[in-house]
Amino acid sequence: MPSSLITQDHIDTYQREGVVLVKGLFKDYVDQIREGIDYNMGNPGEYAAENLKAGEGGRFFDDYCNWQRIPQFAEVVKHSPATEVAADLMQSQRVQMFHDHVLVKEPGTSKATPWHQDGPYYFVEGRQTVSFWSPMDAVKAATLRCVAGSHTWEKAVLPTRWLSEDNFYADNDAYMPVPDPDAEGMQIREWEMEPGDAVAFNYYTLHGARGNTTNQRRRAFSLRLLGDDARYIERPGRTSPPFPGHNMKPGQTLREDWFPILYQG
Repeated sequence: MPSSLITQDHIDTYQREGVVLVKGLFKDYVDQIREGIDYNMGNPGEYAAENLKAGEGGRFFDDYCNWQRIPQFAEVVKHSPATEVAADLMQSQRVQMFHDHVLVKEPGTSKATPWHQDGPYYFVEGRQTVSFWSPMDAVKAATLRCVAGSHTWEKAVLPTRWLSEDNFYADNDAYMPVPDPDAEGMQIREWEMEPGDAVAFNYYTLHGARGNTTNQRRRAFSLRLLGDDARYIERPGRTSPPFPGHNMKPGQTLREDWFPILYQG
């Protein structure tokens, strides 16, 4: 039986469209996550970035791979219901940690998060993957947008750098150019969300987010998890996150001392 937070329809939708809304997934952890985000912004990690050019209004902060140094995030990773829900959505016996990600758009930040797939940035490959994107503030206009079915596209989308807007791996025939889902009439899924709700999406689901032109903050916490078939793969260049010194070989499962097993069915 699925977790009490989801139904078989959630699972079927996730498998078919690569994205589904899970209401209240982190509702019991909102205060802790907010505290963790405040600490993270005051004490940025080595991958922290400010994603606005000179003259662009607001603030767009992001940082990742901090759960082991921020206790509030570690609590969510180890004890929230996200791991059991992930196992159900991925149809996986086990769930392995990959990384956490914080994205904050302060009031008056008009810059959108560019359309992208997460998978091409990562050194993992597999069908059983899930990202949870959860706002810590009620969102309407600044919510996540996902293209239904894009996780099944034959070619992955070429990853780009958000600030410089250049290609991550230079021009490479293995990847397709970034599409324009609005102009091309693609089926976009987006929802108004309350704090603690979560959008679950596959690593290969094309997604982006609108700017935050409201007078309210938009703090989002993401959790990236892996299933049974996830394996290490080499990319044409430096991945993001890079995890230097991991010493893994293509085809291996990710090392469990760095990427612990969080759930075993």
